[in-house]
Amino acid sequence: MHFGEALAEDRLTALLRPGEGVETVITADVYGAGEADLALGRALAGCERESYCLVGAVGHDFYGGERDGAKGFPRFTDPRLRSEDGYASYIRMATERSLERCGAEQFDLLLLHNPDHIGYSSAAVWKAMEAVREAGLTRLLGVAPGPANGFTLDLIDCLERFAAHIDWAMIILNPLEPWPGELVLGAASAHDVEVITRVVDYGGIFHDDVAPRHAFAEYDHRKFRPEGWVAAGREKLELMRPFAERHGLTMLQLACAWNLAQPAVRCVAPTLIQESGPGARPVEEKRAELAALGAGSALAELSAEEVRAIRELGDNTGCMALKGASLEHEGPPRPDRWGLDGELAAVAGRWGIDPERDLLVGAAAGPRPLRCEP
Repeated sequence: MHFGEALAEDRLTALLRPGEGVETVITADVYGAGEADLALGRALAGCERESYCLVGAVGHDFYGGERDGAKGFPRFTDPRLRSEDGYASYIRMATERSLERCGAEQFDLLLLHNPDHIGYSSAAVWKAMEAVREAGLTRLLGVAPGPANGFTLDLIDCLERFAAHIDWAMIILNPLEPWPGELVLGAASAHDVEVITRVVDYGGIFHDDVAPRHAFAEYDHRKFRPEGWVAAGREKLELMRPFAERHGLTMLQLACAWNLAQPAVRCVAPTLIQESGPGARPVEEKRAELAALGAGSALAELSAEEVRAIRELGDNTGCMALKGASLEHEGPPRPDRWGLDGELAAVAGRWGIDPERDLLVGAAAGPRPLRCEP
C-alpha cells in the first residue's frame, strides 16, 4: 500500500495473522491486483476458521478493466465494461476469486468497495450483492466508500434505499478528521447499520512516531497530503495528549476509544505502518497497542464531555474538497465525483444537512470555529 517501510514476508505474515487480541482481518481484491488477498491467505493458513472474522471487498475491475494511472482500475459498473445485466456475474466471479486467494470458503462480511454513483443507487448492484450472500459466499454485506473522504449524501442515500441488504458501512473517521464522516452516523444508527472506521491513525500521526520534517519515501502514499500536515496534526495531538494520560491510554488507543464512542461505530481499522528513521517504533508494537484496547473499561472511561472536547480540538470542518455528490462539480459524472441532484438534495434535507454549509471547502457548520489545517 506504499506506506512507510516494506516488510519482509515472514514479518508481514506474522503481523497479519489473527490472534493475540486482533480477530478481524480486512482485505480488498484490487490491492496489488489480488496480492493483498494472497498475503492474507498465507497469514490465515492453519488458523481455525471460527477464530477470526474475514472481511473482503470487491468493486474495482482489474480483471477486464485497464488501469488509469493514479486513478486506478475502473469500477465494475463502468458502462464501458458492462451493462447492469452483467453486474451479478461479475460480483459472483470477483467474490469467488477473492475467496480462493484467501484460502477461504466464505467471508463474514463482503463490502462493495469504492462504488461510483451507480453503485450507491442501483438496485441491480444490491440485488447482485444479495445473490452472493444467498449463495453462501458471505454472511453479511456492506459498503465501503472511498478512497478519499466524502460520499456523505451518497452513503446516506444508499442506506435509505438498501438498508435491508446492508449490515455494515466503512468510513474515514478519527479525532483529527471528524468531518465529514460524523454526518452519516445518525443515518447508520437509524438503519441499524454498524460502522467500521478506517484511517483511525490519521496517516500515522496517532502512532506517535511521525514528527515534523519526517522524511517520507518518494513512493509513500502520504506525500499527496498538503505541506505542513504533520506539524499541524502534531500540534493538535499534543492538545489531546492529556486525555490519553488521564486514562492510561496511548494516543492510538485514545483515537480508537474516541471513534468507538461515536454512534454506530463498532470496529476500528487503523493503518499499521513501519516508519523509517531512528525514532520509528516497531510495527508489532503498534499492533499490540491496538489489540490491548478492548470494549472494556478504557472505552467506558471517555465521558461525553471528553468526546466533545476532543472533537472540538480536531475540528476539520470545511478543510478539503469532498468526493461524491458535490455542488462544486460541473460536467459529466466522474467515477469519484458527480453533481448534486434533486434526490440527493432531498436526502440532505431529511438529515438536517445543508450542502452549502456542511459539504463545501471553507464551510463552517454551526457555531464551531473553522480550522482548515489538513
